[in-house]
Amino acid sequence: MKRSRYLLGASLMSVAILAACGGEGNDGNNNADPADNNANNAEVNDADNDGADDADADNDGNNDEEAADGDAPQGGTVTYGYTAPFAGVLDWNFYGGVDDSLALNIFNGDALYSISSFTDFEPEPSLAHDWEWSDDNLTVTFHLEEGVMWHNGEELTAEDFEFSYETIAHPDYDGPRLSNVDRIEGFDEYRAGDADSLEGVNVIDDYTFEVTFQEALANNLENLWAYPTPKAHLEHLEVSEIEDSEEVRQNPVGLGAFQVENIVPGEQIEYTAFEDYWQGAPNLDGAVYRIVDGNQAGELVAQGEVDIIELTPTQALPLEDNEDVTVEEIEALSYSYLGFKLGEWNAEDEVVEMNNPKFESKELRQAFAHAIDRQGIIDEFNEGYGTVINAPESHIRWSYPDESTLNQYEYDPDRARELLEEAGYEDVTGDGFVEDPDGEEFTVNLAAMDTPADIAEPRAQYILQTLQDVGINAQLMDGQLLDFNLFYDLVEEDDENIDIFMGAWGLATADPDPSGLWRSNDFWNFPRWDNEESDELIAEGLSEEALDIDYRQEVYQEWHQLVNEELPLIPLNSPTDLYGINANVGGVTVDVRDATANPHEWYIDEE
Repeated sequence: MKRSRYLLGASLMSVAILAACGGEGNDGNNNADPADNNANNAEVNDADNDGADDADADNDGNNDEEAADGDAPQGGTVTYGYTAPFAGVLDWNFYGGVDDSLALNIFNGDALYSISSFTDFEPEPSLAHDWEWSDDNLTVTFHLEEGVMWHNGEELTAEDFEFSYETIAHPDYDGPRLSNVDRIEGFDEYRAGDADSLEGVNVIDDYTFEVTFQEALANNLENLWAYPTPKAHLEHLEVSEIEDSEEVRQNPVGLGAFQVENIVPGEQIEYTAFEDYWQGAPNLDGAVYRIVDGNQAGELVAQGEVDIIELTPTQALPLEDNEDVTVEEIEALSYSYLGFKLGEWNAEDEVVEMNNPKFESKELRQAFAHAIDRQGIIDEFNEGYGTVINAPESHIRWSYPDESTLNQYEYDPDRARELLEEAGYEDVTGDGFVEDPDGEEFTVNLAAMDTPADIAEPRAQYILQTLQDVGINAQLMDGQLLDFNLFYDLVEEDDENIDIFMGAWGLATADPDPSGLWRSNDFWNFPRWDNEESDELIAEGLSEEALDIDYRQEVYQEWHQLVNEELPLIPLNSPTDLYGINANVGGVTVDVRDATANPHEWYIDEE
């Protein structure tokens, strides 16, 4: 195995407060991707936090440095593998998970600006070659590249961005991106149907537009949705029709280096080179996004059946002596967690309702945290790759709190039993399991995904066993693991059978604003936690005073302490991602989210 190790350390801990976010697989916001529970998925799980000393300052994230820019071999097809069926929502405004974002990145990954860990999350020009702010910090003006072509032959214009913002803000839009446009001037009126256009978006000419915000907040730029939408391709549809339309699911249009040629729903997407790509024709003739058996990921990359795929630690180890595969690792911008279902989403009022009495006791939730051996999960199922965390944040981001100020929730079965007793949960029947304070049977259903296939089942059973050991009658929901898409469907719908669930978030790279995931009016607030102090702190972290990054850090420290005490979810670990790459494939950039950035640079060198 050729090994390229470039774990990121202290260089990632600082970020300009107004750094732009977006592009290259980024959401352009803090609405993170729900992730499958791949033990080393960029949007999922376990990380090694000790990589700073091993950081390779000269490594630019390229799998093969032998071919210089402009001299790369031409032709061939590269296959990117993934281990869970994709939903097929091939539109940035509506997609919901990493399964679709990977497919989107290959043919439509360009945004207003790009950002990566290799530039310390600083913005780099992309579709917008420049932008500037007004003196009052309320209006940002973008200047677009000229000659950027959509795959349908239309040129990208400012109206494609306006169309994107007005689609998301539309009264009939029911996707998860509202928090990326709700600060724009006139949003409330447009969303309510009282205005025909979004007042704060002004198209000046084909290549220039400005966005005016309601308030001068600390991360308006980072939070603004960064992806355009092909207006000519979709404008004939009602907003309510777009997500399930043929134009999105069978014939999507992008502006990336590859265009969609054929889709086998949930299984495979075939792409062909787009010779008019604005950054230059790709080196390859085509690419394939292929869904494979997660159990065989290591074998498939070793056999050349796939060229790029994320691996679990147990899959990477057997490749140590395989010269046909390069394994690359990088600290991920993500975290995994065990969530409590505290209530449900009120779609009519667009707020969470914390109305589930089952987990209203903070002491009960803390008992769960002490009952679960989080380090044991890392050691048993991830070959030691991973660091236990006590805050819902990636430790490589500047906003990660001081651990010394947080409850550690160390694995302590005795303490878990004490907390259960303090909360009124005792075994009154003598069967070894506690009853609730009313003496009623207390059972807990765990919802968990079926990926990664090699460890999903034993890991879930491991968690259940640790809970049972302290007297909690925990069981797998319906006695089985769930398909990725079904899992998130049930979590989003607040299925009444879910008590606790294993989830993960892949985070936006530039800004740590918890909006989108944690406010009481955020759809992706899956625990359905409603806390007034939390909402106030999140708002304070975006105030004009928070333009001072030191002040903002203090606010987020306080917010993390609140979450750590109230515990609407149990943070599990911060991961390191591992990727297996065919040794003949070059130009691959592995970053904190995935390995899909800059696919026009991919090439095959058979020599």
